Amino acid sequence: MTYKNTGLRRVIMAGYYSYNGVVAAFKSEAAFRQELVLSIILIPLALWLDVAKLEKIAMIVTVLLVLIIELLNSAIESVVDRVGLEHHELAGRAKDMGSAAVLLGILVWAVVWGGILFL
Repeated sequence: MTYKNTGLRRVIMAGYYSYNGVVAAFKSEAAFRQELVLSIILIPLALWLDVAKLEKIAMIVTVLLVLIIELLNSAIESVVDRVGLEHHELAGRAKDMGSAAVLLGILVWAVVWGGILFL
């Protein structure tokens, strides 16, 4: 008989799996480590700056958005590498699209922070 995780146990297990994902990304992805260090600096900075509450929220959300996109990009790369290491056009396209998503997230971050701080 198989027992499915339900209720509180499901929530706890989801948290455990999420923690494992962050640890795996931290250990294996230099870009994630760099973005995490930047977020540790930028989130307190956003809280400290004398800007409106909604601007603080926007600044923090954009930092977290980059981390989320980087995690998804790393997941795509891991799956593609698991399937096969030989070059395949679709595998390359998937990795490039994941990288492009990270770049767009960073551009969103730059536009929001730049707009709030310099406009």
